[in-house]
Amino acid sequence: MATHSGIVAWRIPSTDEPGRLQSMGSQRVGHEHIMTLGLKTGFLKWKPDYDSAASEYGKAAVAFKNAKQFEQAKDACLREAVAHENNRALFHAAKAYEQAGMMLKEMQKLPEAVQLIEKASMMYLENGTPDTAAMALERAGKLIENVDPEKAVQLYQQTANVFENEERLRQAVELLGKASRLLVRGRRFDEAALSIQKEKNIYKEIENYPTCYKKTIAQVLVHLHRNDYVAAERCVRESYSIPGFNGSEDCAALEQLLEGYDQQDQEQVAEVCNSPLFKYMDNDYAKLGLSLVVPGGGVKKKAAAPPQAKTEGTAAPAAEDEEDEYAGGLC
Repeated sequence: MATHSGIVAWRIPSTDEPGRLQSMGSQRVGHEHIMTLGLKTGFLKWKPDYDSAASEYGKAAVAFKNAKQFEQAKDACLREAVAHENNRALFHAAKAYEQAGMMLKEMQKLPEAVQLIEKASMMYLENGTPDTAAMALERAGKLIENVDPEKAVQLYQQTANVFENEERLRQAVELLGKASRLLVRGRRFDEAALSIQKEKNIYKEIENYPTCYKKTIAQVLVHLHRNDYVAAERCVRESYSIPGFNGSEDCAALEQLLEGYDQQDQEQVAEVCNSPLFKYMDNDYAKLGLSLVVPGGGVKKKAAAPPQAKTEGTAAPAAEDEEDEYAGGLC
């Protein structure tokens, strides 16, 4: 509207103004809760009222969060957590620490966020709520996965241990799978081999045999990337004890893969690794197959020639063959 005699009349707010005003209102509400807390727990109180303190800090945290004042929201959450701890309310304290972690996540302070969520998970365990602890740890793993994969592996393994202790094997093995894939992605093949073996043991325990076959393929690829043909062969041999493995397409493909690798036949290895059975595995394992290179540069081992009687005419060609064999050098 227009201005008359220096008095500013009401005007139509800009498109972003309602959001800004709402944010300011939420921020004011947050401060009001802190002020209310001061009145409730002032110097005239002989005994601190931790219940009221926790409640007011919690309301302030929500208001600051709505105002996108994440630093103030985080501080309010931490104060709420301390109040709950003083009141021996561990579950609620853990929730407040977890919320503080999520405020840090909004501020892109992921390592600090994960620290608080880990603290919350320990309190959940102490409180006797392991399921909530496991979910918090998994959430922390997802937060940090792209920033610090090594930390994410640790968190996923911790989560798997919590689920395993609760005999929730399906959830445990799912988290182990996440850890294994991250280890493969980071080319930490020794650790990956152990992690996949643990997965395989659990799948065998819950009698999910077809997935055991797939884990055997993953194991073999990891061992071959470790240049450990003996371990890869042993994996296949030990898997014959898994019901249905011997005679499965997985078994046939692995035998063909190992034969090609042992014979230094890159063409045969590539054919197996490009088959749908390998290509449609989890992406990290499919990449291992596609990048697998046999030792010796893919030159097939030569079959031993049958012994022949030495004649004068054969001496020169034999020497010529020997010269050709090493013409490219020993490497």
